[in-house]
Amino acid sequence: MRIPRVYEPQPLSDGALIVLSDTSIQHVVRALRLRDGDLIRLFNGDGAEYTAELTAVDKRRASARISEVTQPAVESGLQIHIGQTLSRGERMDYAVQKATEMGVAQITPLTSERCEVRLKAEREDKRLRHWQQVAISACEQSQRTRVPEILEVSPLQQWITDVDAELKLVLHHHTAQPLQTMNAPTSVALLIGPEGGLTEAEVDAALATGFKPVAFGPRVMRTETAPVAACAILQYLWGDLG
Repeated sequence: MRIPRVYEPQPLSDGALIVLSDTSIQHVVRALRLRDGDLIRLFNGDGAEYTAELTAVDKRRASARISEVTQPAVESGLQIHIGQTLSRGERMDYAVQKATEMGVAQITPLTSERCEVRLKAEREDKRLRHWQQVAISACEQSQRTRVPEILEVSPLQQWITDVDAELKLVLHHHTAQPLQTMNAPTSVALLIGPEGGLTEAEVDAALATGFKPVAFGPRVMRTETAPVAACAILQYLWGDLG
């Protein structure tokens, strides 16, 4: 039987007896119906995985005794920061989920000239919490031990100026320098445009701040597909998918 993995946002250590959070209880007790003596694997984003045995389980409360700590080799040494222009419906959820599975380190939702999504402050906070939970769930499924950070929504012009990475790329199918000609970086910033694409002015602005144009094949991908394909290629070339 596969041991369930659960994100537990609190300090964890070998031998510790912890009280599980409400979210963890909802997952392991109410959904999976686990009981005293059952094993779970916990992670809190520090890079480790903690095997624990459930104790004192009831409908509203459960504890777990940590019995083993491991350091799985599941995190890539290539740090990828995606600037993902906001998209409608479940497309943004898909981009966050799949980019997390591909090992991305940070995601910044962006607004741009052709971006059709505009979030008011209250709605923005709610969506950021939602996307962070999407990333957490993707980490539980994909065995990751570090959770990507979903940063605050930023205007595209501000992000391309502020983002710090050894190599900065903008997806632009009109022109591109082959990735194989570039020196292997330890960190990459990747700019993904909206459903209507980046404007020429936005591409020029990105190039002016040090971004290099790149195309991943001859076809134009949707905004939610592009980060997944790009992360796979980057991880293959310079990360841990080789």
